[in-house]
Amino acid sequence: MSSSSEFRIESATESDIPLILTFIKGLAEYEGLAHEVVATEENLRDSLFGPRASAEVVIAYSAKEPVGFAVFFHNYSTFLGRTGLYLEDLFVLPEWRRRGLGRALMGHVARIAVTRDCGRLEWSVLDRNEPAIRFYRALGARPMDEWTTYSLTGDALERLGEELTQV
Repeated sequence: MSSSSEFRIESATESDIPLILTFIKGLAEYEGLAHEVVATEENLRDSLFGPRASAEVVIAYSAKEPVGFAVFFHNYSTFLGRTGLYLEDLFVLPEWRRRGLGRALMGHVARIAVTRDCGRLEWSVLDRNEPAIRFYRALGARPMDEWTTYSLTGDALERLGEELTQV
């Protein structure tokens, strides 16, 4: 657990699933991507707390009020020969921004990475999200300009998976 005089950060539990989904929807709305959220409490329960949990969540509180969260998971670097952490989501309620909570959440996840002997902490940010870009740069993070992230989803993912099983 991390704490400051104003807030604390704790690992989420299964009872936090409705809150986690609310934060996911809040982040999607902020990014103008609310139409893309298809997550449900059921699939969050399975993917975050089931037998093959694939990500972790920490929740930030001010007193007893939940005010932000971070979602992260392990990845692997062949070049480093070590695991890393990938920060999938970082979200702070609008009324709690610019109070150091985002920095505290980032610091908490960074401490987890260091404790687990991870070689790096990575994340993506929308090019149009200038406030987040300024925030991350202020932390000392730098964009990886020579790399472009690609993604296969939906029909394209299924189509490729089907093609490869027929080989």
